[in-house]
Amino acid sequence: MTTDLPPIDRLQPVFAAQQRAHLKNLTPDVAARRASLDRLAAMLDAHWSDMTAAVQRDFGVRNAFETELTELMQAKGAIKEAKRSLPGWCRPKKRKLSILEFPTASAWTFPQPVGVVGIIVPWNFPIAMAVQPMIGALAAGNRVMVKMSENSRNLAELLQQISPKFFDQDEVAFFVDDGTGTIGPAFSALPFNHIFFTGSADTGRKVMASAAANLTPVTLELGGKSPAIVADDYSIERAAERILWSKMLNSGQICTSVDHVYVPTAKIDAFVRAAKAWVHKHIPDVNNGDFTSIIDDRSFARLQDTIADAREHGAEIIELYEGPAPTGETRVLPPKLVLNANTTMRIMQREIFGPVLPVIAYDDINAVVTEINSRPRPLAFYVFSDNRKLQDRLVRSTISGGVGINEPVVQAGIHDLPFGGSGDSGMGHYHGHEGFLTFSKLRPVFRQGPVRALDFVLPPYRGRSAQVLSIIKKLGG
Repeated sequence: MTTDLPPIDRLQPVFAAQQRAHLKNLTPDVAARRASLDRLAAMLDAHWSDMTAAVQRDFGVRNAFETELTELMQAKGAIKEAKRSLPGWCRPKKRKLSILEFPTASAWTFPQPVGVVGIIVPWNFPIAMAVQPMIGALAAGNRVMVKMSENSRNLAELLQQISPKFFDQDEVAFFVDDGTGTIGPAFSALPFNHIFFTGSADTGRKVMASAAANLTPVTLELGGKSPAIVADDYSIERAAERILWSKMLNSGQICTSVDHVYVPTAKIDAFVRAAKAWVHKHIPDVNNGDFTSIIDDRSFARLQDTIADAREHGAEIIELYEGPAPTGETRVLPPKLVLNANTTMRIMQREIFGPVLPVIAYDDINAVVTEINSRPRPLAFYVFSDNRKLQDRLVRSTISGGVGINEPVVQAGIHDLPFGGSGDSGMGHYHGHEGFLTFSKLRPVFRQGPVRALDFVLPPYRGRSAQVLSIIKKLGG
């Protein structure tokens, strides 16, 4: 869908309509919120195959199974959980009072919608990254404008076409850039009540700077170089299988994918053998439609340049794939390991976001922890160990957005676990109750009763007032 209207003229009328609709119903009841979630679920159900086909066209190669498993089914599960939990989430919660508010006063909090929410969506999981924050925003009673990625044009145009069947534009509206790169800046410049952004740290900084002009709060879901440590006690074969599974899912184009892995020096060769065996079994032919292609030519060229840079600086590139060569112009990049990587190489300087895995030898696990802590905080940190004390020590001695123990990526798909980064990997949370709270104003309310304790501490501050203050001090406030 294209138009000759300037970006602001496409966005502003919808934004204004959503503002008006919000002001007409500042606090929708549970039934209204559930109805919004029902319409979202109905849209997914009615256009399930259309969406998987659109994502396939956007990627070039992406099996519908992967899209269903990692996006549509996850979204449906999250909607079901939100609907079930909504009455408890929306219920006012009593808060404690101090001695000066007794005996007949009361205090509580209740969540209200923040208003109009802007969601900026990446291309790697375009359905999930649009729908998951929408679930939190709609459950919280908000209006939502969604800006899709240019790389998800087929999906974006489908959503623009089908969403009016389920939502009025004053509740939910989708947008995509027309190729000029102007919609994104105009979108983030709108005075939303909250902006939710998923993408690169560089773009996140621009979104945050733009939002600051309107004092708009932001949630930033970024990425980074998420490390894994395989401890000496853990099965190297099992570690390789689980790490390779996560790294090959969506061809490694996942913000929580294992970016690089630390392996005991004595077990490097065994890890390589196990990785080759896994690929031989599960990726016999990269042309069979199971192995996702790299999203665009620029990303494909970046990955090739990154591999070449590592090789030129002394790294050993291990080809894991032994099947037929990629055919046509599908941007399929067969999986690889990189040995002897170091920080002089591009591959250890920025997020890889592809099916390429540096394997770093170590002899002292404490030195690994020091190295991880010297880098920007990652979105995920993975520990492979059966030793509970070591698991706990490694988790407590590092900081990351989330943690997976003996399993990568899965923690990001658990509905009742908050998802979010720390430092360079982002700020704020969503999923489940935390997502509901992100898009809510937790409003505190105090109600005074007929008997007012403050009447005993009125000026002049001597006599009875001084005696009451003395008693309060003795009671500890």
